[in-house]
Amino acid sequence: MPIPERPIPGLARGTAQTSLQPDPIEEARQRLIVALDFPAAAPALDFVGKLGSQCLWYKVGLELFIAAGPAFVQSLVSRGCSVFLDLKFNDIPNTVAGAVRSGAALGVRMMTIHASGGPAMLAAAKKALEGSENPPQLLAVTVLTSIDQAQLTAIGLERTPAAQVELLGQMGLAAGINGFVCSPEEVSTLRVLAGPDAVLVIPGIRPTGGEVGDQKRVATPADALRGGASYLVVGRPITQAADPVAAIAAILQEMAGSL
Repeated sequence: MPIPERPIPGLARGTAQTSLQPDPIEEARQRLIVALDFPAAAPALDFVGKLGSQCLWYKVGLELFIAAGPAFVQSLVSRGCSVFLDLKFNDIPNTVAGAVRSGAALGVRMMTIHASGGPAMLAAAKKALEGSENPPQLLAVTVLTSIDQAQLTAIGLERTPAAQVELLGQMGLAAGINGFVCSPEEVSTLRVLAGPDAVLVIPGIRPTGGEVGDQKRVATPADALRGGASYLVVGRPITQAADPVAAIAAILQEMAGSL
């Protein structure tokens, strides 16, 4: 897709608005990422085929990547899909730098690293992409949407989730990272902290009336976009729907109402 003439704040390069006054549904489609949380390549590819042109972005996480490997990612890229590789790298700086380079070689558009890996790891990940012709957007994961105050306390962190997100956001920015993953509850604060050009990818999205499941800090699509989200990640409300095409259409309508 061409670079937009008037970019959406925090919209990663290449995912374009097609005119100065874009159709809200099409803009919503450019900002919706469907999480392919499947145990194998075959059902995932079948699902991608069912959605067809309704979806431009797909997230590949640990379950599917371990089952299907880099070849699956490349198959999505070859179909023209934009891929968000969500493996949340967190290791010593040299190891993460190598993983980032390997991920970039697959042609993915975004990938995650854990902000909690520390400043040296974040800086190494950023440096690993220097000189790349078409580098993916690095996203520093702050606090997982499944973690609430009780979970933070259990691992020895006395800050609130919001305070921890802010701390990790500041750390990422200092290391030159301008993309983050956070819950909908912190997106407005992180938008102010990171500025209008930062890419904020928000999971924990549940359509109005949807089940929360194992998520703790959630919001509707409209609320997350109003808070400053660049992209929304939606999984089970679409992948486990009786009619996934109808489910994605409803979510796009809900998103479009706030754009």
